[in-house]
Amino acid sequence: MQPQITQVWADSAYGGQLINWSGSFLNMTLKTVSRPRGAKAFVVLPRRWKVERTLGWIMKARRNVRDCERLPQH
Repeated sequence: MQPQITQVWADSAYGGQLINWSGSFLNMTLKTVSRPRGAKAFVVLPRRWKVERTLGWIMKARRNVRDCERLPQH
C-alpha cells in the first residue's frame, strides 16, 4: 500500500524470521537496532529515539491519550 517505504527499523526482538518475511512479502528491508554490548544503563539507540519522540508528541494531544469509546461502532 505504501511502495515508497522500502526500509524499516525495528527492535532486535523482531529479528529472525520477520526479516525474511518482510523482504519476500512486503518488499521491504528490515534492519534491527540492538543495544551496544556491555551497556548496563540507559543508552540512546540510533533510529529508535525518533519513534519514541514521535509517540511522545502524539500523546500530547488529549484525544489520543484516552480511548473513551465503549463500542466499536463509535
